[in-house]
Amino acid sequence: MAKLSPTDLQVIGGIAVFRGLKAGALERLLAPATAVMLRPREWITRQDDPATAFFIVLDGWVKLYRTTLAGDDAVIGMMTKGCSFAEVDAFTGARYLATAEAVSEVRVARIPADHIVQSIRHSPDIGLAMIASISQRMHHLVQQVEQLKAQSGVQRVAEFLASLSLTEHGQCAVALPYDKLLIARQLGLTPESLSRAFARLRSIGVDVNASNVVVKDVAKLRQLALEDRTLVRRKMPSVCWRKTG
Repeated sequence: MAKLSPTDLQVIGGIAVFRGLKAGALERLLAPATAVMLRPREWITRQDDPATAFFIVLDGWVKLYRTTLAGDDAVIGMMTKGCSFAEVDAFTGARYLATAEAVSEVRVARIPADHIVQSIRHSPDIGLAMIASISQRMHHLVQQVEQLKAQSGVQRVAEFLASLSLTEHGQCAVALPYDKLLIARQLGLTPESLSRAFARLRSIGVDVNASNVVVKDVAKLRQLALEDRTLVRRKMPSVCWRKTG
């Protein structure tokens, strides 16, 4: 563990939980915070362990997932620089709802849960900011459920690729931020379904080569993600897979 750098403090000050807090309140809250370095596949939190802290990603990618009764991992979110997680758990003093695992080399800020509670008692504005952040997270989860219910697999992949682009129109080239197996789990797809979706998206100018993606028309990709899934089925060509040998 190490002290937070000035750059770290800038990242932390911009996240939803702390946005709008006065400088004094933020300084008190971050007084015992430390920066933690993790390597890929190292755990930050474990599902059902006592919640002792909440975290902010300073660099890298973190996977949040729950392990089902069948032993499968259900990915519920991917966190990167400027994202926070485990607020609810630390706020209520409960147990961690999900496992957080480093996908790449990661730096996170760790804020002890007991200090959060003390800070809220001293400054109710912190509690209100955390409630607002939790509300935003719930809204995002509802959107995820809606996406799984209403969008086809091709649409989910189209929206994911569009989210990587920094432009609204024209051509762009992006790199997949993590491996395809993890992308498939995040989107509620099998690896085979993800491959078929990539193949079907070629018809609208999406070329996937390993982790590199070229999109000829970002606007068309965004439009596809928003269309009715029945209409998408009619427009997109099917892909047949044949075994050879």
